[in-house]
Amino acid sequence: MTLSLLDWRRRVAALYTDVRAADDPEAGWHTWRAGRDALLAGHPDSPLDAAARDAFAGLPFAPYDPGLRFVVPLDTDVDPERREVPTAADGVVVLDRIGRVTLGDVGRLDVWWIGGYAGGVFLPLRDGTAGTTTYGGGRYLLDTIKSADLGGDGGRLVVDLNFAYHPSCAYDPRWTCPLAPEGNRVETPVAAGEQLPPGGWY
Repeated sequence: MTLSLLDWRRRVAALYTDVRAADDPEAGWHTWRAGRDALLAGHPDSPLDAAARDAFAGLPFAPYDPGLRFVVPLDTDVDPERREVPTAADGVVVLDRIGRVTLGDVGRLDVWWIGGYAGGVFLPLRDGTAGTTTYGGGRYLLDTIKSADLGGDGGRLVVDLNFAYHPSCAYDPRWTCPLAPEGNRVETPVAAGEQLPPGGWY
């Protein structure tokens, strides 16, 4: 852990704060995109290696679709389930299922609580585009332990598929990430959010 990584975490947290404060979700999305491009291009803790940062010209994204933003209740009437996910740098990441959300035609997705100090909500997605226009292991929608939090109130979560982003392992094989388990995999293609460049990142 370094002060550089602390700076990365602070910048991500500030970016999502700006997103939640935006009057218009699409305007917040443009702010978020610009912030992510800046972080990946120029921050020392970018998941891209030095050569990829030098060649970086921005993350490819599908156009914003307002119909893919949901404010949904968390259905907590689910059987408990625990998963232990080994990673290269963080040891075993413990995931406990805390509920499900239903996102229109995409269907139902499990919502997880990441264990460890403080913890956080984790909502990954592997949809029908995985392995073609998006990373084969899927993308993340929420990861509040790292400040990827679009907000909500009471028992509801804001889940905007336009904010789907790739985990670090999509950019460089040196990273190991928790990926979408069975309850977060759908066949429906989600043509929104971050895409892969032609040929992928590596």
